[in-house]
Amino acid sequence: MTAGQPGSFAAPSALTPERTGALGREGAVPVLPALRGLLPRGGLARGSVVAVAEFGLLCLALAAAASADGAWCGIAGIPEAGVLAAAALGLDAGRTLLVPDPGPSWPQVVASLLDGCELVMLRPPAQVSAQVRHRLEATLRRGRGVLLVAGDWPGAQLRLRVASQRWTGLGDGHGRLRARCAQVVADGRGEAAMTRTRWLWLPGEDGGVTVADPRDLPFDLLQAPAAPALRAVSG
Repeated sequence: MTAGQPGSFAAPSALTPERTGALGREGAVPVLPALRGLLPRGGLARGSVVAVAEFGLLCLALAAAASADGAWCGIAGIPEAGVLAAAALGLDAGRTLLVPDPGPSWPQVVASLLDGCELVMLRPPAQVSAQVRHRLEATLRRGRGVLLVAGDWPGAQLRLRVASQRWTGLGDGHGRLRARCAQVVADGRGEAAMTRTRWLWLPGEDGGVTVADPRDLPFDLLQAPAAPALRAVSG
C-alpha cells in the first residue's frame, strides 16, 4: 500500500461509503455508556474536533459506539491501530477505513474521509498550519461528523486525557496485567468548559469499558501506586 492510498478493514468494494444510517440523524454522535458522563451532550457534538492526548484505548473507545450504530469511521496516520483491539471495543471492521500512512497529502486524504465518514480518527504531523486546520474544520462542519485527533489540535472543542492509571493483576514481582483503572479528564471550550473527571475500567477484565466504582476497587485510589518488587531468578 502506498502512502496516501486508503486501505480498509472493510472489503475493497466498500471503500466509498454512502451517507446513510447514523450520519443522517440529528443530535450528538453516540459514545459508549461509560463515556457519556464526560461529555456535555452525552455524546460527541457534530461538526466538532475532539482531541485526545495520545492514541490508545481511549481513542478507540470514543469511536466504538458510533461504529456499532452503523456509522462509517476512518483512521488516518495511525498504523498501529489494530483490527483486533478495535473490534474488541465494538468497532465494525466492515465499516472502518484505514489509511496507515496518508503521506504529505494527508490534509486531502482526511478531507475525503470527512466527506464520507461520520467519525474520522487522525494523528496529524507534529506541525499543522492554521490554514490546514481551518480548511479541515470547514469540511468537518459541512459534513456534520466528528474529527477525533490523537494529539494536539489548537482550538479543539473538547479535550480528553488519561491523568492517572492503575493496573490490576500484578503481585509481588509476579502476575499478569488483567485490567486498567484510568482517571479520564475532559475539558474544552464553550459547553465543554467545565472539567469532568471519571474513573473507568479501560479496559476491564473482559476487554470492555465500564465506569469504575471506587468502593469496588482492589486498591485505594488516593494511595500512590507502589512499584512492583522484582525478584532475581537464577538460570
